[in-house]
Amino acid sequence: MAKYTRGTVTAFSPFDARADAEALRKAMKGIGTDEETVLKILTSRNNAQRQEIASAFKTLFGRDLVDDLKSELTGKFETLMVSLMRPTYIFDAHALKHAIKGAGTNEKVLTEILASRTPAEVRNIKQVYLQEYEANLEDKITGETSGYFQRLLVVLLQANRDPDGRVDEGLVEQDAQVLFRAGELKWGTDEEKFITILGTRSVSHLRRVFDKYMTISGFQIEETIDRETSGDLEKLLLAVVKCIRSVPAYFAETLYYSMKGAGTDDDTLIRVMVSRSEIDLLDIRKEFRKNFAKSLHHMIQKDTSGDYRKALLLLCGGDDE
Repeated sequence: MAKYTRGTVTAFSPFDARADAEALRKAMKGIGTDEETVLKILTSRNNAQRQEIASAFKTLFGRDLVDDLKSELTGKFETLMVSLMRPTYIFDAHALKHAIKGAGTNEKVLTEILASRTPAEVRNIKQVYLQEYEANLEDKITGETSGYFQRLLVVLLQANRDPDGRVDEGLVEQDAQVLFRAGELKWGTDEEKFITILGTRSVSHLRRVFDKYMTISGFQIEETIDRETSGDLEKLLLAVVKCIRSVPAYFAETLYYSMKGAGTDDDTLIRVMVSRSEIDLLDIRKEFRKNFAKSLHHMIQKDTSGDYRKALLLLCGGDDE
């Protein structure tokens, strides 16, 4: 996995947490709120700096910055600003907690996070989940899911994917044949083989397996998954394959479909824009332009409005038209 240095949001310089805290207090004090100041400050500081601002805010005014944001802002704009204030290491754990809380489970969030995070990130999420919520993430997820979908989630939660190293061509051939026999050549599907191979082999190994699979079967692995599986398992397997091929391309597609057609999936749009803004949003923008013949900036501009749009465009950090 490449080092993450391709975010649109980086440390702001010169940075003065007290001055920012004072500006935010002034923007929210009294009647009416100066939303422009709020969004400009919070989208141009990185997460570590936002935490310093929150700390300075409490020190200077004895008030909680997030509580003030919640009481002064509304709607999607409020959700976005509050999401930006969530410490990076808690962000995914919080999203997962809300995906499995209450009636109904949000499988889409489980799929997106667990398919796209590195093993080190998954281990971190599990640890933070335990510290923050005093609960075991795996137990919570197994309590809310079932079948092969649950089993692949559990495999991903083990975060034991083989590290990238020298690729053994013999094993590549073997895995490609096993997948071919488990899907296209079989009456019914041996889902377990797909789960084990896609959930545990290294990224560079699987990329070779996908090429070999195409040679053997004449199909892309995605086409086989599409035909041979369905529902949540199919979506999760496809997400894993897409992330093995390219995490930025996977997120470009996720963002595209969050805005395509009638209505916008704002939860997904906010989650991806915030969580990738310091990691690989520049790469995501590039993939977006390449795969959808329009820029992410253009689509956000067209699909959102008001301060919410202004803040998202600042996070996007530029147009690729």
